[in-house]
Amino acid sequence: MPQRRRFLCILTSLLFLSPLAVSHAAQKPTKRTFRAGAAASNITPPLGELIVGGWKPYPARHIHDELFAKCLVLDDGKTQIAIVLCDNVGIPREVFDAAKAMIKKETGLPPSHVLTAATHTHSATTARSPNPLAPGKEFTPYQRFLARRIADGVRRAINNLEPARIGWGRAEEKSQVFNRRWHVTNKALLRNPFGGVDTVRMNPPRGDKSLLRPAGPIDPEIAFLAVQSRDGRPIALLANYSLHYVGGVGPGHVSADYFGVFARRIAELLNAEKTDPPFVGILSNGTSGDINNINFRQRSPRKKPYEKMREVGRLVAKRVYDAHKSVKFHDWVALGAMQKDLVLNVRKPTEERLRYFENVMTNKERKPYYVHERTYAQRVKQLANSPDSVAVPLQAIRIGDVGIAAIPFEVFVEIGLEIKRKSPFPRSFTIELANGSYGYLPTPAQHKLGGYETWMGTNRVEKPASDKITKTVLGLLSELHGSAGRR
Repeated sequence: MPQRRRFLCILTSLLFLSPLAVSHAAQKPTKRTFRAGAAASNITPPLGELIVGGWKPYPARHIHDELFAKCLVLDDGKTQIAIVLCDNVGIPREVFDAAKAMIKKETGLPPSHVLTAATHTHSATTARSPNPLAPGKEFTPYQRFLARRIADGVRRAINNLEPARIGWGRAEEKSQVFNRRWHVTNKALLRNPFGGVDTVRMNPPRGDKSLLRPAGPIDPEIAFLAVQSRDGRPIALLANYSLHYVGGVGPGHVSADYFGVFARRIAELLNAEKTDPPFVGILSNGTSGDINNINFRQRSPRKKPYEKMREVGRLVAKRVYDAHKSVKFHDWVALGAMQKDLVLNVRKPTEERLRYFENVMTNKERKPYYVHERTYAQRVKQLANSPDSVAVPLQAIRIGDVGIAAIPFEVFVEIGLEIKRKSPFPRSFTIELANGSYGYLPTPAQHKLGGYETWMGTNRVEKPASDKITKTVLGLLSELHGSAGRR
């Protein structure tokens, strides 16, 4: 066939192709790009601010180590999420919401795709409101500063976005987690501030002969996500461990506790201390509402300030580093995020209980039944004057085969274990004190046993709350998991 005639045949064929066929022919498969960026915003308060975490706040006199809002942003080309962990004992929802509003305005990232949480260090100054169920209309100077720094950190992490790879893994460290609620035979140890006797005691005397058994399990898992550049430079590592703060700081000292120790040590182990942009190590608090690192079976010598938290932080970092060596990294994974408000009833005191505490506060001749009963008289009165219900934010994040639940309470370990067991994702973990701070979250079974974490004023919402929260979170995780096939 002459060349001119062949050309005319090809041209005629193209003219008669449908627009859809031409469109498909023109659409060549494009390679998906996964990106990540991280940054750390300094949120260290000025000296003189009140440190909370004990029964009585006291002013900060020294900064032992700086506090940070540590930010990780991930982008799969279609969806972008941010995770922020703040060195603080607990941050109210309204502060997190203010930060998210800034982030939305300045970056376009929707609030539902930003997970914010506190680590629960007890040696940071307060960002709390007088009543978490009825927050004030105006922020304190530190709350304004904190919201701004969270937003700046996310914005900086977005500025640092680059093509990246991500992987996940797990390790275990059993030696540092103990359930702190105990069945005991000594009824004097079981008194509560309401004039009654409980079944279990939080933090009983170490090595006491009346100790019977712990009232619940532990979770020794350390789950983690590792992010690196395409050439292998570490960008960030986010880990999760179900252990309360460790403490043991100097008098009036501000410190990030073992969460800060972990971050510094994992950077050393990964040889990422001098990277540019800087590597960000992050340790989030898992479900540790009833877990600390005290072995109550044994008496132990008193340790020097910071000795125990260094031991814990470095040990957890070593476990993660060892597991990190076998992590499989992915050039692309799908991301997703969902958030839903759940309305819960607020616990309200009976008239009888209010009369009891009125007597506690006014009868000067009365011998105290419990050492902190006047504190609980104030807390119960606050609950009586609070709204009848509260909307709490629940969130779920999907990162490839990993599901992350975010709950704004100090969550009992049984709840975290149930979420892991029932989650549709191969790997799951829960970050507590996320997107708000509403007190402790025991299970209904633990409520029946009593103890500090279940007391009205320590726990503020209805007793079935954990069941409702677990069901809602698992529903969010299931919906995110189902969306994988629609990407």
